[in-house]
Amino acid sequence: MSESKFIFVTGGVTSSLGKGIVASSLGNLFQSRGYNTTILKLDPYLNVDPGTLNPYEHGECYVTQDGAETDLDLGHYERFLNIPTTQLNNVTTGSVYQSVIDRERKGDFLGKTVQIIPHITDEIKNRILALETKKKFEIIIVEIGGTVGDIESLPYIEALRQFKFERKDDVAVVHLTLLPYLSSTGEIKTKPTQHSVKTMLQSGVQPDVIVCRTEHSLTEMVKNKIALFCNVEYKCVIESINADTIYEVPLLMLNQKLDQVVSEKIGVSKLKKINNSIWKKRLQKLKNPNEVFTVGIVGKYVELKDSYKSIYESLIHAAAFLGKGIKVKWIHSEKLNNHNIKNHLSDCQGVVVAPGFGDRGIDGKIAAVKCVRENKIPFLGICLGMQVAVIEFFRNVCGYTTAHSTEMDSHTKYPIIDLMKNQSNVINKGGTMRLGSYECTLLKKTKSFEAYQKLTIHERHRHRYELNNEYKADLISNGMIMAGCNKDLGLIEIVEISDHPWFIGVQFHPEYQSSFINPHPLFISFVNAFLKK
Repeated sequence: MSESKFIFVTGGVTSSLGKGIVASSLGNLFQSRGYNTTILKLDPYLNVDPGTLNPYEHGECYVTQDGAETDLDLGHYERFLNIPTTQLNNVTTGSVYQSVIDRERKGDFLGKTVQIIPHITDEIKNRILALETKKKFEIIIVEIGGTVGDIESLPYIEALRQFKFERKDDVAVVHLTLLPYLSSTGEIKTKPTQHSVKTMLQSGVQPDVIVCRTEHSLTEMVKNKIALFCNVEYKCVIESINADTIYEVPLLMLNQKLDQVVSEKIGVSKLKKINNSIWKKRLQKLKNPNEVFTVGIVGKYVELKDSYKSIYESLIHAAAFLGKGIKVKWIHSEKLNNHNIKNHLSDCQGVVVAPGFGDRGIDGKIAAVKCVRENKIPFLGICLGMQVAVIEFFRNVCGYTTAHSTEMDSHTKYPIIDLMKNQSNVINKGGTMRLGSYECTLLKKTKSFEAYQKLTIHERHRHRYELNNEYKADLISNGMIMAGCNKDLGLIEIVEISDHPWFIGVQFHPEYQSSFINPHPLFISFVNAFLKK
């Protein structure tokens, strides 16, 4: 193939149907067949990026190697394709309009009236084409967020219409829609799907393939009805039934021949042979564990589990790699205190204290760390979780009982966690944290070194506060190990406790670099600690 082939994934009827999983699964299948594949997310909201969004609004904020704060679906793309994404893989309406308005202010449009068409749609198309011109991918899957008919999505659907007209045989449209089941009549209803496709047609886009999210298998009659009323071939109506795990979806889509049907639409006449044996073996281990452990995730956003999506999936990856099962117990940090903490953690073989911002639930996190430290329960603290571990140790072991982070208490006498020096003059909140991949040097004879098996690592970050080096000597003299640091900044990246079987806090986010095929070494070591215990 001389040029890239483009597959657009759109959604109808309702949000949260799993466009990201379908896009990731399709990418996984093409990649397993030897095609250089990537996935791009077009997000309709007006925020420039999700970096300033509350996790309750949009789930976790995923960070790429090059420091882009992106939609959580990019995490799915990396977990399924096992290759890193970049800032080119995430586009928001805010960033599109910002770019066009900046160009208008510079006079780039030579006095022309700036309009949605062609200027906004051209910018959208240019963002899509950047992956073809700069990265040379063979297959580029483009997921359009939201649902067809949303006002916010209209410029993206128009850009898709133009793209399909301009590139013709290089473009296919996969439309994901819901087929609700009415238990009162025992019927699968196709009318919402018909209306969704008609809304697409009103915008000038005919879907090539319809993927139907359903709780019940589709009958031949239902598939024929959808094909007839939605102007697609019978073979292009694909069933997407509920699965036990998201990692089973690529195989379900393979059985439905989704990749074959789509390949015909984009002019790939003969697909390469698939090689997904490792994926199948890993999935088999995931579905048939020989032992199940309970891990507590302590955080303040646990009502919306997507807030900690990458952490959850990283635990699943490690457990599947080891042939174990993981049951996650979601523990709200606001409900924890020193009196009830043992009851909450009594059935947990390991505890993760999750990242976050602000002081809500911080006392509960400190109580959780104290409990796991004193009771020798395997512990992993991530970002704020690492900072909380340092605060607890500094208070209860080193004796500085009023110590705190200046994020929570700007007047604390002992600021064991403090604002990074280069953050002191920062005013804007969006995109100004320490973001992306940085080098970390490990100390030998530590649990961290045992996990990574190398002295230099690179991990992704998203933070403004750091361990205050003024108190480092006190921490070390009382048994805390500075297991990893960034030498250029003098920043402590990893802490451990010497008299604990497995107690690690990391300033970075290891969950961003874990995939189903390559689980992160820290999470493997964490799960292994349960076996040793």
